[in-house]
Amino acid sequence: MKLTFSPASPFARKVRIAAIELGLIDQIELTTITVAPGQANAEYEKINPLKKLPVLILDSGDVILDSYVIAEYLDELAGGGRLIPASGPLKWKVKTEHSLLQGMLDSMLLCRYENAMRPESLRWKVWSDDHWNRVWSGMARFDSDAAMLSRPLDIAQIALTCVLGYADFRFADRPWRKAFPNLDAFHQKMLERSSVKISLPPPA
Repeated sequence: MKLTFSPASPFARKVRIAAIELGLIDQIELTTITVAPGQANAEYEKINPLKKLPVLILDSGDVILDSYVIAEYLDELAGGGRLIPASGPLKWKVKTEHSLLQGMLDSMLLCRYENAMRPESLRWKVWSDDHWNRVWSGMARFDSDAAMLSRPLDIAQIALTCVLGYADFRFADRPWRKAFPNLDAFHQKMLERSSVKISLPPPA
């Protein structure tokens, strides 16, 4: 299997953490790809017309898109029910939490593009502030969810770790630790896991 990724991508990081935790990382070849708005990459567009990371390319040549779908595939490959509950209320709770966190990462990426790549004269501050407020509100929700922060490792906790890591990486001026001490404690605990430390993005 091959995984297209960028060391800076929180979505690809999620899959890497999942693969390590599931004991499958040695079966995956990591292939670095650069994708950015306005930059053509014709070869990668043949694999994923959306030009998003990551993509898992199976030995058969089949392609699996979307970080959650890839993690779900890997979880099943590892026996199932490891990072994504197989059934019951917790399954839907974890999937819903993950969807919220995926949306938070989407908003963070849009803020990044707006503030770092769009010409300053064309930036839409109200729009980017709204997206950041969505992230902040999501952080507040998870900071108050003691059960989510303390249960056994699952894909939603991995996604939350990637949200917080990306906040450190691209938004170091936003004081999320001071505002959300429970998230800070959760993140510090997650950093004790080798999968989380190994997958940290490079210094900005």
